[in-house]
Amino acid sequence: MAEIEIKNDQGKVVGKHKVAEPLGSLSPENNLLHRAVMAEQANSRQGTHSGKSRSDAHGGGRKPYRQKKTGNARQGTIRAPQYAGGGMAFAIKPRDHGHKLNKKERKLATITALSTRLQAGDVVLADKISFGEPKTRAACELLNAHGLKNCRRVLVVVAENDSIVTMSFRNLQNVVVRTAPSKDGKASSFSTRDLLVAHKILMSKAALEKTEEVWVK
Repeated sequence: MAEIEIKNDQGKVVGKHKVAEPLGSLSPENNLLHRAVMAEQANSRQGTHSGKSRSDAHGGGRKPYRQKKTGNARQGTIRAPQYAGGGMAFAIKPRDHGHKLNKKERKLATITALSTRLQAGDVVLADKISFGEPKTRAACELLNAHGLKNCRRVLVVVAENDSIVTMSFRNLQNVVVRTAPSKDGKASSFSTRDLLVAHKILMSKAALEKTEEVWVK
């Protein structure tokens, strides 16, 4: 069973946490992780793109010139794709880009991604992540204490939705705040892509315990 150090607000080690199995020992499944990330990105597309085909372009109701004996290629309308102002060839239309991924596969992909980051030492476990009032300076000091101030992309995971924590990190472009998964599955939590694109992950002890309770136990 893997162990991870617990650090306080000053970055000092105050204890250790035993990661519940199999969260601490899963091997990466590249195919599953790839499909999970692709599904998330595809489902985030609005699909409202729309182009005008030759039937949608205004005008061009008659032949521009007669069919024969002009020396030109025969044309039926000036709204064909080769004309300026004509419609698009194979114009794209609104459609659903959604990609379905089974619930068990999506869950396994997220657990595998978190397990991989835990084994790589990319997860910093904090005793708590909380502030008395929304203040960006306090958020920067917390990141600095854990050695994450100059990290390009940080994922912060808290147990419950905390508006003060969210507002404190809101002005930091390299930080994304997410919550731990809930038993009912209604609350939005971190995704497979969130775990993979982050260079470092700052997670509270309560968030990790909640994740283990929902996903493992």
